[in-house]
Amino acid sequence: MANPNEIQTFLKTWEYESQGVIRVLESIPDDKYDFRPDPNGRSIGEMAWHLSESDGYMSMGIAGRQVGFKDALPELKRPKEVKLLAPGYRRVHELAVERLRNLKTEELDENVKFPDGTSLTVREMLWGAMLHHLIHHRAQLVLLCRLAGGTPPGLYGPNREEMQALREKMAAKA
Repeated sequence: MANPNEIQTFLKTWEYESQGVIRVLESIPDDKYDFRPDPNGRSIGEMAWHLSESDGYMSMGIAGRQVGFKDALPELKRPKEVKLLAPGYRRVHELAVERLRNLKTEELDENVKFPDGTSLTVREMLWGAMLHHLIHHRAQLVLLCRLAGGTPPGLYGPNREEMQALREKMAAKA
């Protein structure tokens, strides 16, 4: 079996983590879009949509080698209902994947410029600004979901409800 290249590894990992995002978005209570435990922080709906914004803006930045947050992508108009967050994220993510699908290994060390004059390599953008950023904010969203009365899914193992169900199933077999 051939070893996958770094871009294939990234795309596979990103897809796996994005499926977790969709599961978390689907677990947000329908009536909690504006839930905001910190008056200065994002609401749960705003935090949820930030995951879409990251996929959209960062993929555009990588594709064009320049991040421009002023670029209005039509797919990034934030929905105002919880039920629209997961399908909206799915669509934004699919478009982002299409933008990056044809990256070449030799492009990984090219620079992507930011409006403030700084830059990151394509590699740093993929693994840091996109993937790790997504995981970081998804974790915040899991906590917001729990605080809002939702039951977020277990992502790297069972959550407490899933673990309890497993224990009950094992006890019934014993």
